[in-house]
Amino acid sequence: MAFIEWTEALSVKIAIIDRQHQKLVSMINELSDAMKQGKGKETLGRILNGLIAYTTTHFKTEEDYFQQYGYPETDSHKREHDAFVKKVSEFKAGFESGKLSVTIETMNFLRDWLKNHILGTDQKYSQFLNEKGLK
Repeated sequence: MAFIEWTEALSVKIAIIDRQHQKLVSMINELSDAMKQGKGKETLGRILNGLIAYTTTHFKTEEDYFQQYGYPETDSHKREHDAFVKKVSEFKAGFESGKLSVTIETMNFLRDWLKNHILGTDQKYSQFLNEKGLK
């Protein structure tokens, strides 16, 4: 069973963003599976680095659309993105220094943050951008 399941409830009705969200779900599942299988630091590090890089790409996509269409809640949304990047960057630094490992608490944080962000904050822009013709 997947650590996090993609459901239609997570859809923001914008194809490119939904695909990116699905990719993030898949990457979190890959990291969870590697952790459960006791994969080594190198494998976990590679997956974690890929997740961080892809998250940055995804956030840029959203923020570019916000800029293009004049989304009124851009600043607060971007602050959530920045806080997540900071938290994950701190985790990555701890992981690379050997002070932290990938734990179930880490996985729960990633899962819960992504689901709550999509179901809450991202859903706020869905209708706004859909009405601007972005689907």
